[in-house]
Amino acid sequence: MARIVPDDWKNLEATGAAARERETLALLEKLCDDYTVYHGVHWTRINEGFSVFGEADFVVVAPSGRVLMIEMKAGFLRETGQGLVKVYLQKERNVAVQLARTMENLHRRFTAAFGAGTYRIEELLYCPDYTVKNAAIAGVPPERIVDASRKAQLPRVVLEILPPDEPRFESAARIHHFLADELSLTPDTNVLVGAANTLVTRLSGGLATWARRLEFEPFRLRVIATAGAGKTQLAVRMMRDVLAQGKSALYVCFNRPLADHIRAIAPKEAKIANYHQLSAAVARDAGSRPPDFSQPKVFAMLEERFAAVPVPDHWKTDVLIVDEGQDFQAPWVEALERLLNPGGAWWWLEDPMQNLYLREPLELPGWTILRETTNYRSPRDLLGFIRKVVGPDAQLDAGSPFDGSDVSISTYEDGHPEEVVEATKRAITQALSLGFRKQDIAVLSFRGREGSALTAVEQLGPHRLRAFTGTYDLFGNPSYREGDVLLESIYRFKGQSAPCVVLTEIDFDTLDDQAARKIFVGATRATMKLIVVASERAACALEALP
Repeated sequence: MARIVPDDWKNLEATGAAARERETLALLEKLCDDYTVYHGVHWTRINEGFSVFGEADFVVVAPSGRVLMIEMKAGFLRETGQGLVKVYLQKERNVAVQLARTMENLHRRFTAAFGAGTYRIEELLYCPDYTVKNAAIAGVPPERIVDASRKAQLPRVVLEILPPDEPRFESAARIHHFLADELSLTPDTNVLVGAANTLVTRLSGGLATWARRLEFEPFRLRVIATAGAGKTQLAVRMMRDVLAQGKSALYVCFNRPLADHIRAIAPKEAKIANYHQLSAAVARDAGSRPPDFSQPKVFAMLEERFAAVPVPDHWKTDVLIVDEGQDFQAPWVEALERLLNPGGAWWWLEDPMQNLYLREPLELPGWTILRETTNYRSPRDLLGFIRKVVGPDAQLDAGSPFDGSDVSISTYEDGHPEEVVEATKRAITQALSLGFRKQDIAVLSFRGREGSALTAVEQLGPHRLRAFTGTYDLFGNPSYREGDVLLESIYRFKGQSAPCVVLTEIDFDTLDDQAARKIFVGATRATMKLIVVASERAACALEALP
C-alpha cells in the first residue's frame, strides 16, 4: 500500500467534501509501497476550500520522484463553451484555469527549491461525482481526466502517469523532504479559528431550526440541552422571528455577562436583561425607589420587590425566553409569568450540568420537554476528557468535526497559590506558540472572581490581562481593565466560548460533584484547545481518571 501523509486520516470523522476526499485516499492507498500521497484532508473537513498546496488536493510522488498533482472537483460541474466550470457561492470558476494556476504555483516553488529541469510535475483532474460528456471542450486533456464513469480506475491511471520503473531523479529524496517539511502540513491556526466558528455555528444551528417548528398551546417549552448544543443560537433566532412578526420579545438570563453578550448579538429591538436587572427596571418603572447596591441583601430585596409590584404594560411581552434556567429559583417563575401577554410563548433553556449553585431542579408542571445531548462546540477528545471528569452517567454526545486537540495539563505546587501566576503565564505562552492570537485566548479561573489570585494581577509577563473591574459605567455597561488576554471566572463566562481556553486555579481535595461541574463549565467553553492549570493533587486526580 502507498504511504499516506499525514497518516491518521482513517481515524478522522468527515462530512461533505472531506468524506469524498477520504474515499479518494482509500483508492490512492492501493498504489504500490514505493508511492507516497500527500493530502490536506485533516483540515478540508472544516473548510471545503482549504488544501495543502494552494488548490491541489493530493500530491502523489512516484519512486522516481516524479510528482502528480491531483485536483479533485466533487459535486456537479457545468460544461460551457469556455470549458468545465465549478460553481462556488454562485460564482463560476473555470476548472482548467484553476488547474493551470495550481501547476504554475507548484512549478515556481519547485524551481526555487531544486532548480529548473531537475524535477517533473504532472497533472490530473478527478471528478468522482460527474461524468464529462464532451472532453474536447473541457480545457483539460481527456487522458488527464478521471470522471465518475471510471473513478475506480484512478489507481491504474496514476500508475500510467507515474511509472514504477522510471529512473530515479536526483532530487527525489529532497522532494519528499520539501513536501513534508517545507510546505507545512499544519494549517494556519488564525484561519482555522474563523473556519471552526463558521462550521460549529452551522452544525449547532440544527436545534435552532427544528425547535422553532414546534407548535402547541399554550406554548411552554423547556429545552434541556448540554453546553454547545446551540441554545444561544436558538434564543437569538427566536427573537429575530418574533420581531419580524411585529411582536415583542424579552430575554432573561441569570448572569450579567451573558446578558451583555446576548445584547451585542441579538436584535436591538429585543429587551435583554439578567434577572436582577429586570427586577430593578420593572420595580423602578412601577414607582419603587432605586435600589442601594451597597446593601448586603440588595438582590434578595430586588427579588421581593419585583414579585410584589404591578407590571407596567410596556414590560409585558409576546415571547419570553429564560436562559440559564438551572440557576433560577422557584419563586421567580411566578414573578416572570406576569410579564407574558395572554397567548404568549414561553421558552425555558437550561443545562443541569451547569448548575454550579447546586440548586434543586425546578418543577414546571405541564411544560413540554425537549432534550438535546449533543455538544457541537468542543473537540471530540476534549469531550472524552470531560466524560471522565463527570462520570459514566454524563449524557454528552460529540457533534464537533474536530478531534485531536490534545488537552494539556500543567501543574503548580500544592500550598503555593502564588505559583498559579507563573503557571498561567506559561499556559498563555503555550497557546501563543500553537498559533492562537491573544484575542483568541480566554483565561478562566476555577475560583470566583473574589477568590482568584489573578484578579489583582494586571500583567502576566508580556501579557496584559483584560478583566472586569467590578464597576459599571453610567449606561450600565461593565467596565473592563484594558488588556490583550481576557481573564474571567467560570461563573461569569457561562454561555460564552473562546477558541483557546486556559482553565486555571483548579484545586480540590476530592473530585466531588461541585468540582466536576465547574470543570465541565470551564472546559466546554473551548472550541479548539483546552489547557488545564491545576495544583499537583488536582492534576493527579484528573490524570488518574479511568
